[in-house]
Amino acid sequence: MKIINPVTLKLFLGLFLIGCVSAEKKETPEPDKRPNFLFIFTDDQTNESINAINNKEVITPNLDKLANSGVVFTHCFNQGSWSGAVCIASRAMLISGQYLYAAERGAAQDPLWVEGFTNAGYETFLTGKWHNKDATALKSFKYAEAIGGGMYESMHPEHKWHPAYGRPTKTNNSWKPWDPIFTGHWTPRVKDIIYDENGTKKVTERYRAEQHTSELYADRAINFLQTKVKDSDDPFFMYVSFNAPHDPRQSPKEFVDMYPPENISIPENFVEQHPFDQGDRRIRDENLASHPRTIEQLKVQRGEYYAIISHADQQIGRILKALEESGKADNTYIIFSSDHGLAMGRHGLYGKQNQYDHSVRMPLIIAGPGLEAGRVEDALVYLPCVFPTTYDLAGLDIPETVDFKSLNSILQKEESEGYENIFGAYKNLQRMVRTDKHKLIVYPHNGMQQLFDIEKDPEEMNNLINDPNYQSVKQEMYQRLKEQQQETGDTLKLEL
Repeated sequence: MKIINPVTLKLFLGLFLIGCVSAEKKETPEPDKRPNFLFIFTDDQTNESINAINNKEVITPNLDKLANSGVVFTHCFNQGSWSGAVCIASRAMLISGQYLYAAERGAAQDPLWVEGFTNAGYETFLTGKWHNKDATALKSFKYAEAIGGGMYESMHPEHKWHPAYGRPTKTNNSWKPWDPIFTGHWTPRVKDIIYDENGTKKVTERYRAEQHTSELYADRAINFLQTKVKDSDDPFFMYVSFNAPHDPRQSPKEFVDMYPPENISIPENFVEQHPFDQGDRRIRDENLASHPRTIEQLKVQRGEYYAIISHADQQIGRILKALEESGKADNTYIIFSSDHGLAMGRHGLYGKQNQYDHSVRMPLIIAGPGLEAGRVEDALVYLPCVFPTTYDLAGLDIPETVDFKSLNSILQKEESEGYENIFGAYKNLQRMVRTDKHKLIVYPHNGMQQLFDIEKDPEEMNNLINDPNYQSVKQEMYQRLKEQQQETGDTLKLEL
């Protein structure tokens, strides 16, 4: 019998015990180090609407802080819409990652944006405006509270079926943005995702919440952070989508009082009427003010627009504070954007059914681990680029059905190039192509065309379509538009 050396035996036992301890440790999984995502989305918020970026008139301390802590994309675009409800098309492109006409054909059957995070084991949560049918929400999220409607019409208390928000009279009627009696944002009907006794997900019937939409969604988001997120090691993806600042532009009086009409400036490109019919000059958005437009109405409406943005900003601040308190902020990418812009008096228009920059551009801020704080990027990008960008950041494979490209190489400063051409379309009434220097808009229904030198004329006030010095530019832009139509699957035949 061979006798084991005591020293060798001691060493053997030590290694054995270490192995046991190591095995025990392996049984307890390490906290998931994958990044979290907080996507904050607003409705109808034009690109010139954040104090720290480009508008000192609007008060947005929390968005200012976010902008100063992340990467600001100053030229983010919506590709267009097949409907007067531009938000539907914008959100369909966002959740599918597909170009406008593919999204219109029902891209929701393909892998959806947040669906990929759910399948990857993320805790996924929705609150606020979704606007892409219940089936896509069920397909995408594990949890949802207070799923909002497309918009909330403000009704007159004495005439239940008579919208109260319009501004057609000099006296501005009796409507008050801070008075809940006028319904709208103050009394939203919402839905939840719940699980039945068999564990099957379903969407509840709508129920009324007696709370302003922005406060309601912030409360639901904060509750998720304080419950599901705070004590969990699983990564999360939150989609927090405000109805603000979509009309009716309602907010508490303290916010409205921040913007007295006499302090509101008039945009340089304000005119009383658009010079020609852009195709939908009497759509609902355009009838929220009188024809022709007046300075008085413009100041009131722009003040209310800023007020509801400031109110939403306050609620965003509450969410960001809750994220900090959860202990998860350092490993969270925060993305802020909106579905499209809004004219609000520019070019004699009030809506988003046009191809001017104020209506096709929106803010885009991405902040998070490893990203340079306060960096400003002027690359031309599209909102749905957010889909593949988040997949890159999370290490997920981007579905082959996604058309838009990731911005991750820009975020990581590997390159600073976005799109060479931006394409825009509205119904069969408008087509647009834009570079960093020029923009061409054509109106097939009436033969009108506009050509702008964006570098010299950023407010798009001087139409150069017949200027002899720009004829070569016009021909180049015609060609770019045809190429973009082909690339995006646009079959509308144009006479150029």
